[in-house]
Amino acid sequence: MAQREAVVDGVFVALADSTRRAVISRLGHGPATVGDLAHDFPMTLPSFMKHVRTLEATGLIRTTKSGRVRTCELDRARLAVVQSWLDEQRRVWEARTDRLEQYVTDSEEHP
Repeated sequence: MAQREAVVDGVFVALADSTRRAVISRLGHGPATVGDLAHDFPMTLPSFMKHVRTLEATGLIRTTKSGRVRTCELDRARLAVVQSWLDEQRRVWEARTDRLEQYVTDSEEHP
């Protein structure tokens, strides 16, 4: 359980940055080279590579190198861990709101 929480923490930290979220969104459409991804951002390539390394370190993306070209690909399994955590939170809050609704309904019927 602690390992899963560490993964979720890492992913949320990585996704806290708008540049990294934009990269994830773009990779949702398919693999892309670092050069293609970096083209859309007003920063130097070394600065952009810090974002790529963060995403790679958290497991959100995988990179492969062929010659001088590095290609990035989204790792959907890592996103599934976060989706699972979000689903759990949704169930908890839905149960709480269901109990609140039941309480309010019962209070109205039996003043």
